[in-house]
Amino acid sequence: MIKISIIGAGSAFTQEIIVDILTIDGIDEGIIALVDIDAERLEIAHKLVEMIVEKTGKKWTVESSTNRREVIVNSDFVINQIEVAGLSTVKMEYEIPLKYGVKQCIGDTLGPGGLFKTLRTLPAWLEIVEDIEELSPNATILNYTNPMSAVTLATTKVTSIPVIGLCHSIQNTSQDLAKYLDVPYEELKWKSAGINHMSWFVELTHNGKDMYPVLKEKIKDPNLLAKDPVKFDAMKYLGAFVSESSGHFSEYVPYYRKRQDLIDIHCSTGYNGGTGFYANNWPTWRKENDEIIRKKLTGEEDIELTPSGEYAAVIIEGIVKNSPKVIYGNVLNQGLIENLPVDGVVEVASLVDQNGVHPCRFGRLPEHLAALCRSNMAFFELAVNAVLNKDKEMAMHALMLDPLTAAICSLGEIKNMFEELFLAEREYIGDLK
Repeated sequence: MIKISIIGAGSAFTQEIIVDILTIDGIDEGIIALVDIDAERLEIAHKLVEMIVEKTGKKWTVESSTNRREVIVNSDFVINQIEVAGLSTVKMEYEIPLKYGVKQCIGDTLGPGGLFKTLRTLPAWLEIVEDIEELSPNATILNYTNPMSAVTLATTKVTSIPVIGLCHSIQNTSQDLAKYLDVPYEELKWKSAGINHMSWFVELTHNGKDMYPVLKEKIKDPNLLAKDPVKFDAMKYLGAFVSESSGHFSEYVPYYRKRQDLIDIHCSTGYNGGTGFYANNWPTWRKENDEIIRKKLTGEEDIELTPSGEYAAVIIEGIVKNSPKVIYGNVLNQGLIENLPVDGVVEVASLVDQNGVHPCRFGRLPEHLAALCRSNMAFFELAVNAVLNKDKEMAMHALMLDPLTAAICSLGEIKNMFEELFLAEREYIGDLK
């Protein structure tokens, strides 16, 4: 009988993923094990999953515990959604860098926020991986936690258990491109690869026609340009559209957030680049998500059995039913993209069947796009190794390589910012020396 464990079950992702899994044709029973250290959020997640099971009419059993070792034994799949001390740190990870002129929009992947999220997430996650190795050695790990590249990379360094990092940026971006071009989604063809949040759509065609000239013509319309301002601007000069939101992407390169006039020109509000967007809204979003779940439990809101487009259920179906699928996942490179580090994590098309996930060779990215990816991969390599080696200086060096921080601050300023963040978050970030 199939068993799926979800670590961090209080996450907003849980409902979507469970609906996806329980609407797979032909997989009608199994065990869902839920884990969260917040007992209250775990309780409402458990009740919600039981309601979804009842609504689908399937025979899944739901287990839950704040102690993961009690419920993850013999899991076939372990889904990671953990958030470590996010409510306690999100403001300081925005406000301290802001004093040094670093104006983050999201701050959960690169930059000062991304670095310190790595430093506080990995120690907890690596302890979980040890338990998975002991209790579920035949599992496949599906990671949803950001920083995606860092968490996935760290996992590959400490275990041989298969791990794949899953995001929705390829699905969402490809759908956005079809809308921008006004062509049916199923008719749009593309070729994309890179790293998480920075995958490049190097080919974009419709009925054999290159759609980039069409897209470049269309963005002369300011209304369309405003829908994805940073990514459209980058496309004009770099020649390819990039995955993830304009706000996320604006933090991963040195061009858009180093001066307020550039932010004013290229970034608008929300996910299109609003300064402080994540820090100012995430605690509210989390509270609102819990309230929505409670309303579903009381019947005030319906539970929709609508597929989300996330890849976790696609992978589970492909492996369990030997039903070949193609997904985009974050995996160890090992030559898949020739001009990116072989021991880094890349995002590529991957085939799924009963034997697992099989990443597909991409070849070479255009060199200027690969160079932008390599810069960020160096950041992830240093940040991950800082945790594994308990090396504080290595963590500081990661911040010195961050494209946005380096565009704004001197080395001395970066050191001072790092020390201030380190002191503020000392209790959350493990044993760095």
